[in-house]
Amino acid sequence: MQLFKYLRGASLTLLVAALLSGCDAVVMSPSGDVAVQQRDLLVWATILMLLVIVPVIVLTFWFAWHYRETNTEANYKPDWTHSTVLELVIWSVPLMIIIALGAMTWVSTHKLDPYRPLDRIDAQTPVPVGLEPLTVEVVALDWKWLFIYPEQGIATVNELAAPVNHPIRFKITASTMMNSFFIPAMAGQIYAMAGMETKLHGVINEPGVYKGFSANYSGAGYSQMKFDFHGLSEEDFASWVEEVKASDGNLSRDEYLQLAEPSIDDPVSYYGQVDPTLYYGIFNRCVEPGQVCMEDMMYHGGMDKHAGHHGDAKAEHADHQDHAGHQSHGGHHE
Repeated sequence: MQLFKYLRGASLTLLVAALLSGCDAVVMSPSGDVAVQQRDLLVWATILMLLVIVPVIVLTFWFAWHYRETNTEANYKPDWTHSTVLELVIWSVPLMIIIALGAMTWVSTHKLDPYRPLDRIDAQTPVPVGLEPLTVEVVALDWKWLFIYPEQGIATVNELAAPVNHPIRFKITASTMMNSFFIPAMAGQIYAMAGMETKLHGVINEPGVYKGFSANYSGAGYSQMKFDFHGLSEEDFASWVEEVKASDGNLSRDEYLQLAEPSIDDPVSYYGQVDPTLYYGIFNRCVEPGQVCMEDMMYHGGMDKHAGHHGDAKAEHADHQDHAGHQSHGGHHE
């Protein structure tokens, strides 16, 4: 019977080990500076918490063994009630750990804010003066990813590329369902929501192909909502851009409306031309003809309220004339 239990336990252990052997612990071995800092924060937080957990576990076993019934040499004190030294240790150690965790988390929360532009390429290299980040507009569709490169005038579906050691500024939104944009090797996840824009700044420090996906359940095609992120040299990235530009795809608003229809496991697609106002229309929920953009709805609502309070129709008209030029530049606000 004991042999059977031993073999069963050994079999389960081997099975778990075999299953875990195929796991890629990319979160603990990232290739981007932001993800490296997040990894370090996780490691140090774990170490600090283990300073309490490990001694408690060890002492639990030690007390159980030392004060066992058969140990007649154990010092038995049934009337013991208090120890100042023990109280100081019990309360001061966790307090110091909480203070250290709080300070570390406070600094890291601000330093690793996804909206904060990067100030370094890696631990030894600051961002060179005058180096502008690569802007990528990300749209979470059902169930695929659309990447628009406004500066290059191209777009891709389910494939992302960027130069190594070059800051990247992601502007992220969604067509309908909320998703989560996540490239574990580069940076932490951030949500993509319809009618809203989130931002993420990151950098990849090593050439390679990295996995990206949605980390938020969003329906039937969620499990296939994946893409490859290519970390390339500046020369290879320029060649990749030229390859995309040479494609016949033209991502107009009509083409986007067809692309936005729900579909699962879509292949990689390239668009050599993109409507420069498309991302603005997606973000403001006004891609289809005749739709009023959310920005305009909020503007007119605010101006109507302002005019109702002050009765200054001429000022309202003048302000609107100044505002009306937003569509001419595609609405690419920072």
